[in-house]
Amino acid sequence: MEPTLVFGVLGFFMAAYAVIANDSAQTLGTFIASNKGTKWQYQWLTMATVMVATLTYGYMSGDIAHGRLNSIPLPETFQWYHLAAPALLLSLTRFGVPVSTTILTLSVFSSSFVLEKILVKSALGYALAAVSAYVLWTVISKFLDEKEPVSEENKSKWRVAQWAATCFLWHQWLAHDVANVAVFLPRGEGLPVWMFVGFMCILVAGLAQLFHSGGGKIQEIVLSKSGTRFMRSATIIDFAYALILWYFKQYNDIPMSTTWVFVGLLCGRELAVYRHFKSEEGIKVVFPMLVADFMKMMVGLALSVVLVWVISL
Repeated sequence: MEPTLVFGVLGFFMAAYAVIANDSAQTLGTFIASNKGTKWQYQWLTMATVMVATLTYGYMSGDIAHGRLNSIPLPETFQWYHLAAPALLLSLTRFGVPVSTTILTLSVFSSSFVLEKILVKSALGYALAAVSAYVLWTVISKFLDEKEPVSEENKSKWRVAQWAATCFLWHQWLAHDVANVAVFLPRGEGLPVWMFVGFMCILVAGLAQLFHSGGGKIQEIVLSKSGTRFMRSATIIDFAYALILWYFKQYNDIPMSTTWVFVGLLCGRELAVYRHFKSEEGIKVVFPMLVADFMKMMVGLALSVVLVWVISL
């Protein structure tokens, strides 16, 4: 087997694992955390159905990446650095670092011009998510204590709302982040059926492992945030996250880091919740945690810059 093919195949499998273990855990984390009483098989089957439907729709429409790779062509040959990016992701995921799969993986496939656009769009996503979450939860906190038990008569309604919100979020997330794996595959209608089916089966199997493990290492970040184990909190977080991803999907076809949006959303929410319920002292407690999350996020950006710099030598 030629080295270029080895780089491409290994890069694909590593990227697929990293996308499921890192990014999708962030998307499905609140859902997993608040559904401990539901068998993981049921959760997996629901989200696998959404995944298959989303990927199949994209394939039938001529692009499984939903336009995210329009400005990123398939390289003529795969090089060592195409493998290095997902390998770094794999390592960071093992340590539970919420690194951006989009920025780290696509940086080695993109021109500097496209990479700059990815970074700008991701930064806008972080800022919009943080501000929106802060405003939203400042208002919500005045009328609703998310930690209070849900009444029996409303429990089923909130459960349905949560599953619906998560399915909506999962669909929107896939439309963005499946490009991080599809970047190793032929573009558009050049993707053969057998390759598409194999691609889909690999992701569905990885999703099963994610639910079976309860979210993996990245789940620790989700659980560290106030109220994410509660049904109403998870529902509101998922719906807000989905709307922001939907907005940026319509904005343009440049890829963006959904990780940055996720971290920004939790950042704004934590500040609002702690400020309302736990006074100024709460801000002193939560601020170091938010800074730590932000710095972990910057690790991926720094590695991307270093990798691009090495490639240019």
